[in-house]
Amino acid sequence: MALPAWREPLSLALFSFAATSASAKTVGGAPLIPEPMVFDMVRPLAAPRGELEVNALGLFPLDAPGEEIDWAPEIEYAFADGFAVEFELPFDNARLTSYKIGLQGTFGTLGDNSIVHGFQYLGVIDRDTGRLETTLLYIAGVRYSERWSTLTMIGFNLPNDLRAADEGRDDALLLNHSLFFDVSKQTTAGIELNVRAGRRTRSWLVMPQLHQRLADTVMLQAGFGAQKSAGRATHPTAALRLIKEF
Repeated sequence: MALPAWREPLSLALFSFAATSASAKTVGGAPLIPEPMVFDMVRPLAAPRGELEVNALGLFPLDAPGEEIDWAPEIEYAFADGFAVEFELPFDNARLTSYKIGLQGTFGTLGDNSIVHGFQYLGVIDRDTGRLETTLLYIAGVRYSERWSTLTMIGFNLPNDLRAADEGRDDALLLNHSLFFDVSKQTTAGIELNVRAGRRTRSWLVMPQLHQRLADTVMLQAGFGAQKSAGRATHPTAALRLIKEF
């Protein structure tokens, strides 16, 4: 069925904008988009079967008395082309707080293969209470040129499935938007925005970051930004992620 007259040129313009000067960088036939450092993905979208990665992220709050260091080791594996799973162990300082599992899938590409999109499911089980926190996200990565790209994740978070009868819900909308610039084959600069808008609480994080490939299968990501946690004042935060691929 033909598009209405006003929609057809608009659609062509959008796809042309996304495809203009798109890079030849690809993974599994899709554009290769850097991964956000803080809101980690489960391998890049369209990752081929057999890819394996282990990594660890640390968030270090600065000038924030009482805030703990959040860190987590994890393992990620692409069990089929475009589909991957992860298992993560989140810690606060030296205390294991929960168990996290993730599933990510790829829908395909759009815009002359300059856009790749998919989904991510995250389930976090609280170690002390057994509560399950569920997150479901739509993911879209766009490569605008050889150097510029963005990745956007939008969805919802449903915590506290075992909450008490008188305990208020805090379901939330989630947004992650990251802008990347490939400085070279080994170096990528970016800025990441994370927002959680709940029924009762709000939080956000802005994290400028640098991704540096140290070897073919080793990458270090580092960032310094600002964070506003629920019920806490805005404070500076540093972050590090070390990645090993197999």
